[in-house]
Amino acid sequence: MPRTLAVLPPEQGVRLITLQRPEALNALNTELLGELAAELDAAEQDAETRVVVITGSRKAFAAGADIKEMAERDLVGILNDPRLAHWQRITRFSKPLIAAVNGVCLGGGCELAMHADILIAGEDARFGQPEINLGIMPGAGGTQRLLRAVGKSLAMQMVLTGEAIDARHAQRAGLISEVTQPEFTVERAIAIARVIAQKAPLAVRLAKEALLKAEDTDLASGLRFERHAFTLLAGTRDREEGIRAFQEKRRPEFIGQ
Repeated sequence: MPRTLAVLPPEQGVRLITLQRPEALNALNTELLGELAAELDAAEQDAETRVVVITGSRKAFAAGADIKEMAERDLVGILNDPRLAHWQRITRFSKPLIAAVNGVCLGGGCELAMHADILIAGEDARFGQPEINLGIMPGAGGTQRLLRAVGKSLAMQMVLTGEAIDARHAQRAGLISEVTQPEFTVERAIAIARVIAQKAPLAVRLAKEALLKAEDTDLASGLRFERHAFTLLAGTRDREEGIRAFQEKRRPEFIGQ
């Protein structure tokens, strides 16, 4: 059983993972990241899990990396940092991942949230990359994903000043998709997840992959991948079911084949 997470079994195709290090505002230490990577690996292999929602507490999604743990690492320790492997496993998760964010979402916490495919935030959420205040810089994707999400100017301002932005600003900038009352953030994220969980799993997986390709490839290559994925889905039973259900005016029952 994980010590730093609370994990609920999938319900209606949705698995909920809650970060639980309240004494450290869910700071991402090696143990937490390792347990999170392991839980996502398990969700990847679980046919009953079609979407994962990750959240923290009302006070903090995650306040950043664990500074105490970081201070104990010298250059060699950083070069051999086991967290890198955990981040890579989180990045590889192929099913839809939704982040439900309340409170502070800073540093490594913001980087974790940006690994999600969809971000829903409470009105009290604050997003930032304050590493510059410690004489360092983001090291888990903060410079790369933030710039792609909000554009060069705002990303530069956030990273170089260390100043955070509120949820409304984050939404206007394109970092998050919806802002809710804090008490409804997780509920809203789960509602979106359940809608996705009802769709054809193979189509969802390939659509996610195609969308992510748009971030790191040229348009022509992206269009070729999209067409290839579209063609592959023509041979699935779920495509046949979707078309038949539409013609018969009923809800489709997708099986992931």
